[in-house]
Amino acid sequence: MEIEIYADVVCPWCYIGKRRLEQALASYDGDVTVRYRPFQLDPTPVPEPRPLIDALGDKFGGRARAEQMAAQVTGVAVGAGLTLNFDRAVAANTFDAHRLIAWATERGRAGEMVDALYRAHFTDGVDVGSRDALAALAGEVGLDTAEARAFLDSDERVAEVRDELAAARQLGVTSVPTFVLAGKYAVTGAQEPETLVGALEEVRRREAGESSPN
Repeated sequence: MEIEIYADVVCPWCYIGKRRLEQALASYDGDVTVRYRPFQLDPTPVPEPRPLIDALGDKFGGRARAEQMAAQVTGVAVGAGLTLNFDRAVAANTFDAHRLIAWATERGRAGEMVDALYRAHFTDGVDVGSRDALAALAGEVGLDTAEARAFLDSDERVAEVRDELAAARQLGVTSVPTFVLAGKYAVTGAQEPETLVGALEEVRRREAGESSPN
């Protein structure tokens, strides 16, 4: 079964959702292929790095509200074994990050690249909108840093990522993470591992033409 994950690397719930999916797959006995699909929470350019908490404050009604939201999701992340440092995180446009994921996918390092991007943004305070930073992260997962930087400075994958972002909108993806199972069953949100396992098993039954157990 193919699982397509529509997500953005600056989305904390996407980070949690990815970890919970991994926990679900650890207890699921079927064959699964994971494919990462791009989505941008905010496609607006970010000319200069700025603290994420300030950007969230502008978007959600003030710094106090942003800090409250950050504290809530940070607590949930701890339960998934993740560390979110909103006080260090930097607001970033993620278009090039999605291009880099596509490039890493061709080299068999998609999952590692996505993890590195999430960790860089949420834990280490790295500006994932910086091409220098992105190339360095590619090096951290075993890819060639210079090759990654040359790719980012080119026009490669620009049109493809734009097309995929448009395709997500046409499919009606409006919130992330969204998991599409077997090309036609959508599960939205950072669901608990048990819920994801149940969804995988239900889709497997449907695809095999079996009825659900009573």
